[in-house]
Amino acid sequence: MSAVDPPRPLVRDAVARALAEDVGVLGDLTAALVPADARGTGVLVARAPGVLAGQACATETWAQLDPAVDVQWRCADGAALRAGTVLADVDGPLRSVLTGERTALNFLCHLSGVATLTRRFADAAGDRTRVLETRKTLPGLRALEKAAVRAGGGVNHRGSLSDLVLVKDNHRAGLTVGEAVTAARAAWPGRGVEVECDDAGQVREAVQAGADLVMLDNLSPEQVAACVPLVRAGPRPDTLVEVSGGVTLDTVAAYAAAGADLISVGALTQSAPALDLALDLDPGGR
Repeated sequence: MSAVDPPRPLVRDAVARALAEDVGVLGDLTAALVPADARGTGVLVARAPGVLAGQACATETWAQLDPAVDVQWRCADGAALRAGTVLADVDGPLRSVLTGERTALNFLCHLSGVATLTRRFADAAGDRTRVLETRKTLPGLRALEKAAVRAGGGVNHRGSLSDLVLVKDNHRAGLTVGEAVTAARAAWPGRGVEVECDDAGQVREAVQAGADLVMLDNLSPEQVAACVPLVRAGPRPDTLVEVSGGVTLDTVAAYAAAGADLISVGALTQSAPALDLALDLDPGGR
C-alpha cells in the first residue's frame, strides 16, 4: 500500500454501495444476453492527458463482481498520462467485465479528474507552498477524493471535524479571537487550533493567542503579503499561513509568492472535471 492509496475498508465499502446502486435487484439484464462462456479482453486507456487515481476502486469493482476478472495495471496512481496511454489490461468473463465497466470508470474518471486538477494547482504553486483540498467533498467519498489529491501532488486538510479545531467567524459569536483560541486549548489540548482571519487585526490576535495555523480567508495576494510578516514576527515561528477562498489557477502562483505555506482549494474535489478514460475491448477476445 502506497502513501496515495485510500484505506482498503473504505474502498470496499464505497465500491459495494456503487455496485448495489448500479446493478440493482435483478442484476445486469443486458449482460445476461451474452453467452456465459464468452471472454472479455481489453485495456483501460486514457483519452485525454491527466493524472491517474482510483485504481484501487476499479480493481475492487471487478473483484467484488467476479474474482475471475483479472486486472493488471501498467500505471500507478499519480502517474502522468497522455492521450492514448494504456492504464491496465482487463481479462475475464465478458458478462462480468461489462457489468463492472461503468462503475470502475465512474471511480477512475472522477478521481483521476481530482488528481489532474490538483497537479495543475500544485505545479502552479511551486515547491515551497503546499496545496490542499477542503471538506467540500462528495458525501461518502471523502477518503477516496483525499487519496486522489495526494496522487495529484497535494496534501490533505483535516479529514473530519474531529481532527482539528478550526475557528471561523460563525464560531466566534460573543468571543474574541484570543478567547476562542484559549477555549479551544482548554477543551481540546491535544488538537491543533487554526483561526480564520479576515483582516490584519484578527491575524495579530490569532498569533498572539498562539494559534497553530492562521487562515487568511478571501484576501487578495497583496493583503496576504502584508499579513504574512505579522505571523512570522509572532511568538511562534512555526505558525503556518493558510490561504483560502476563491483561489484559481490564475491566482494560485501569486498567493504562493505572497508567502503562503498552504493554499486550500475547494474546487479540487467539489468541481474537478472528470478525466476522459475508457475501456476498449478486443472484439477478437469474445
